[in-house]
Amino acid sequence: MAGPSRRLDSCVWCGREVADVGIGRRRRYCRQSCRQRAYEQRSAVKGTSIPADAVVLTADEAAALVDRMFEVRCAAEDVETAVSEGAEQSELAPLCARLVELAREAERFR
Repeated sequence: MAGPSRRLDSCVWCGREVADVGIGRRRRYCRQSCRQRAYEQRSAVKGTSIPADAVVLTADEAAALVDRMFEVRCAAEDVETAVSEGAEQSELAPLCARLVELAREAERFR
């Protein structure tokens, strides 16, 4: 019989997958550097009107996020077009795989 399944969560800082350790409190960060960046951001907004749980992005980070979301939409439209044109599974499989890949990349907003 296999061991207990491990639930995957997303890092609250970067969005990468964080494996559940099984015992104790659930991890919130995928690595120490993400934990440190989150602490720095919380410290920076302390005493301001910005909520502590707000996500603050630089203009470059925001632009990169918008670009990734555009790529996801384009890939989804490619899948939609292929389906409406009656594409074979052999054509749809790589389009769907690319869509999933782009969506995973877009989840990381830093």
